[in-house]
Order: sequence, then C-alpha cells, then structure tokens
Amino acid sequence: MPKSGYRERLNTWLERPVAQWTITFLIVVNGVILGIQASDSRAEYFGDGLNVLDQLILAVFVLEIILKLIAQGRDFFRNRWNLFDFFVVAIALVPASGPFAVLRVLRILRVLRIISVVPRLRFIVEALLHAIPGIASIGILILIIFYVFAVVATGLYGESFPDWFGSLGRSMFTLFQIMTLESWSMGIVRPVMTVFPFAWIFFVLFILVATFTMLNLFIGVIVETMQTLHARSVERGEKLETDPGQTVPPILVNELRALRAEMQEIKQRLQDPPK
Repeated sequence: MPKSGYRERLNTWLERPVAQWTITFLIVVNGVILGIQASDSRAEYFGDGLNVLDQLILAVFVLEIILKLIAQGRDFFRNRWNLFDFFVVAIALVPASGPFAVLRVLRILRVLRIISVVPRLRFIVEALLHAIPGIASIGILILIIFYVFAVVATGLYGESFPDWFGSLGRSMFTLFQIMTLESWSMGIVRPVMTVFPFAWIFFVLFILVATFTMLNLFIGVIVETMQTLHARSVERGEKLETDPGQTVPPILVNELRALRAEMQEIKQRLQDPPK
C-alpha cells in the first residue's frame, strides 16, 4: 500500500538514528526510575519528581506509538516488534489500582523495549526464537540422558544415600545440581566416594555428557541459526541494493552493515583457536 508524502517523511524521520537513540536513552532512564521506585526509601528521597519524570517519558512513548500508527497505517500491526511495543506501552496505561494493581509490577516490561530499538539485540532475540525447535530437540535428548543416569544412580547409591538418590525424583534433582557444578565435588561426589571409591567415574562421565556436550550443542544450534538469519538478511539486502526501483531506508542499510560486521566477528572468534 503506497504511503502519502507526509506519512513517508514521518516514517523516515522516526527511523533516523537521532530518533532511535533518543528513544533508547529514554528507555534506559525509565528503567533506572522504575528501579529506584522499587525501593520505598529511595523513592521518598527523590520525592514526586520521579513520578512526574516517569509520566513524561511514558507520554513520549505513547506519542511515538501514535506517530508510528499515523506513518505506517495498517502496516504497523504487521510488524511483530511494533506489536510488542504497543503491548508494553498499553500495559503502562492501565490504571494500577483496584483489581489491576498487579499490573503495576509489569511496568518494568518497558525496559524490554530496548530490544526492539537496538538492532543487534533484536537480531539475537529473533535468532533465539528461530532456534526453539532445535533447542527443544536437545532438551528432549538431555531429558533422556537424565532419566538413564537417574535410574542408574538410584540403583547404585539409593540405599546408602537416600537423601540424594533414594528415589527417581531425588536422583534427577541431585544430577541437575551436579550438572550446574554447584557443590558437586565436596557436597555430593566426595561423600559418595567414601562408600563407593570408583563413583567418580559415573559422575565425571555424567558431567562430560550432560554439562559440556549438551551446552556446546545449545551454543551450536543458536550460532547456526544466527548464521542462517544473517545470510538471509544479506541476501535480502543485496537484492534491495541492486534493485534500482526499490528504495532502501537508511536505517535498514545501517542494520545490515552492523549485522554483517557482528557475524564476521563471531565467525572469526569461532575459527581462531583459544590461546
């Protein structure tokens, strides 16, 4: 749907770096204000000025949403990040009293708007969302590994250490603690080794499989997804840049260049062996 002249100029102005950085600065300031207001003593120290500043920043956010609606029209609701911003700002406008008092806590969601404003953060979140199917598959695999090791641990150590391995549920919880490397040696493994000297083989094998291997699989899936999204962005950007009939917004070109540089840096770090 073609935009009229003033709407196109308004949309271009909203996408200018100055406007984007101004919104980013206000989001950060608003996050600091909400953090101060969470403490009654600090809020009393600053007085009502914090509430006034908070309302002024909220008014700027509302004005931004209104201007985007005017500039983009129905296209505004086709962008998921616009819907996210709209939802966050709408929650802040609900009166935080009576049955809606619980929504007062959700004001901190305004800080999450920085994700939609900063291109690199937005790219990372989109990569995580696209990686959910792969992460879910790894989650199922690690659940199977937990179940197998928990059954073995219950059979081997359940009678001597019922508090840790007395049942399947307790064994899985203990193994989860070991996987996080929280007091796994002095807190669990060494006491078990006083009764079963070779128990370290079982626990070290579990840590190698569940902690290091699975963690690297998670990282690998996310990095691969980021590379795929980057390749798609580059392809779309190249098509736009080579099409003389297509107008590319300056902010889109800057985002593509930033993503290229970031992905190149990630690839370089993955290829260079640790010193």
